[in-house]
Amino acid sequence: MKIFHCSRCEQLVYFENSLCVSCGASLAFLPDRFDMGALELTQDQGWAEPKSGAAYKLCGNYTNHAVCNWAMPAAEDDPFCVSCRLNRVIPDLSLPGNRDAWAKVELAKRRTIYSLLALGLPVLPKTQDPNGGLAFEFLADDPVSGRPVMTGHDEGVIVLNVIEADDSEREKRRNQLNEPYRTLLGHFRHEVGHYFWDRLVQGRPALMEFRRLFGDETISYQDAMRRYYAQGAPLNWRDRFISAYATMHPWEDWAECWAHYLHMTDTLETASACGLSLTPQRKDEPSLATSKARRSFDELVADWFPLTHVLNNLNRGLGLPDGYPFVLPPTAVEKLRFIHELIGAARESTATPDATAAAKA
Repeated sequence: MKIFHCSRCEQLVYFENSLCVSCGASLAFLPDRFDMGALELTQDQGWAEPKSGAAYKLCGNYTNHAVCNWAMPAAEDDPFCVSCRLNRVIPDLSLPGNRDAWAKVELAKRRTIYSLLALGLPVLPKTQDPNGGLAFEFLADDPVSGRPVMTGHDEGVIVLNVIEADDSEREKRRNQLNEPYRTLLGHFRHEVGHYFWDRLVQGRPALMEFRRLFGDETISYQDAMRRYYAQGAPLNWRDRFISAYATMHPWEDWAECWAHYLHMTDTLETASACGLSLTPQRKDEPSLATSKARRSFDELVADWFPLTHVLNNLNRGLGLPDGYPFVLPPTAVEKLRFIHELIGAARESTATPDATAAAKA
């Protein structure tokens, strides 16, 4: 993502910050400007961004629970920001630990929503679009019956088990399922992939190409799931898939590829914003030129491989697991190309001058 600075003192700040450690200004992400703003209280107890004079109000989850750091124009009627207004169920805050878990969940969700907005994809709540909108429900296992909550997507509703915010529990599940990677951010990116399959592929001209690349999605999902958990992935899955889980069903293959596409675009944008470039001594080693305007999918992929090479080696130097423990076979790259082109077409069909300006800011 972009690199942000305090608009009062120009101190480098993170996307997650709500306070500038240099000048003490209250910070908020401003989706209408796609930037962090240093906000000041006005005489009428509102908020304003001094440089522009624009009036804002903090998200209700910022002021009431400190689990959000977004704001919106003061004229908007909704008390919640464009990310929090997608929530349909939040954790029971009367239970110990749930507020901290919710804060971690919201942080990962906001980064996901940022990526979707940056790509020019529509992000509408179900309260505004009951049939095509998006909603989130953050639930916990039933403490009495022990009935578990399954993270997943169904007709625009994404359910996430808040136990995933517990690092030790999530790592235990990752090991039990023999997964190389399991994060809150990964969950969100995967599940919104299912949502956008409904928006961009189902019943649309792209469905034929989807079936050529990913397979026939009409095969029984329940049968495919039982088979996968009983038998695992085929031995040669690395020749055609981005992950073992992607082999379960064409829908999961799509969602895994969608999540990876968001991994790529977000990380590459950050690298570009930092001015990162790689100039090895030998011509046959990975190189990366700073590129803030990748115009094609081929440029994106060409930059991705050297960046992951450096990322994994930096992690190994710190004694950590690979940050990107995946290998992309050619067939997976073609699936990613398909997603790239679909997103580009969707962006062109829904773009407005304001949205285009915000995305380029």
